[in-house]
Amino acid sequence: MAGKAERQCNMNKILLVEDNELIVKGLTYTLEQSNFEVYSAASVDVALNKVYNNVFDLIILDISLPDGSGFDICKEVKENYDVPIIFLTAKDSENDVVKGFNIGADDYVVKPFRNRELISRINNALRKYNKDEKELKIGNIKIDLEANRVFAKDKELMLTPLELKILIYLFQNKGKVISRDKILERIWDIAGNVVNDNTLTVYIKRIRQKLGDEDVIKTVKGIGYRADG
Repeated sequence: MAGKAERQCNMNKILLVEDNELIVKGLTYTLEQSNFEVYSAASVDVALNKVYNNVFDLIILDISLPDGSGFDICKEVKENYDVPIIFLTAKDSENDVVKGFNIGADDYVVKPFRNRELISRINNALRKYNKDEKELKIGNIKIDLEANRVFAKDKELMLTPLELKILIYLFQNKGKVISRDKILERIWDIAGNVVNDNTLTVYIKRIRQKLGDEDVIKTVKGIGYRADG
């Protein structure tokens, strides 16, 4: 059971922005079979709302949408978030491809596409964003991701596995307000049970006690938490 919980906790969350229902249905199935957690949006407005209220590991964008362009989404996201974006579109002109890369896209795939190739491109984009992330640091707190160890001014702090998961999640989203619900979606206790809201409060309190004077976890009343120095 713990193994299952670990796999679910580590699933990458993908936002698929596409207004063709058949493509959404087929691609969602393909991505879920490759152990991705898929969310979808059929318009610019809905897509940006989901970006503002969730944390995604990767975004797949169509260009032609009912209320605007995927280019607008890409530009907005890249100005405010550090998340890989792959265009998946029927627009294959050189101008469109160049524009996509110029505004920050990490890849550009033209429809019709091959599922296995798209999965490979997604994994490549995710690796590119994660390959150099060996440690996270805010103020005097440092997390060694390879060794799963936490240090405050070079003194090691002893955190439980779940406390470490919570701290890593907040540090990976430095400066962003993460809602309590989003944290609860991402973490499981070591026995594979869902952590409830009251238990999360206890874990945050324990983490703060262990961090001592290093006040890097801020409470955003009524919403959740933000990690910054």
